[in-house]
Amino acid sequence: MAAASAVRALGRRSRQLFDIFVAEVPWTVSSKELKEYFSQFGSVQRCQLPFDRDTGFHRRYCWIKFSTPEDVQNVLQKDSHILEGSKLTLKQQIHRRRSQRRNPRE
Repeated sequence: MAAASAVRALGRRSRQLFDIFVAEVPWTVSSKELKEYFSQFGSVQRCQLPFDRDTGFHRRYCWIKFSTPEDVQNVLQKDSHILEGSKLTLKQQIHRRRSQRRNPRE
């Protein structure tokens, strides 16, 4: 049990390193297709598309990590992003230094 909670905590911390959170991803879109789509705006370092263990389907959201802040701005400048007829919802992740993060025990 302790190992599983440690893995979940590590996953939460690693997601904070991503630049953009993408929601409303169509069921039929893969992480490879997402990476290809977002690469038109800049160099995509990583695309994390989590899957549900019970259903085997992805959870319809992902995180995208770009190489530079300029790449992130290129993505955010476009009004709407549509994949396979579905409009994606994008939200920029905020990067904070450890000293700026709130202590969850407070």
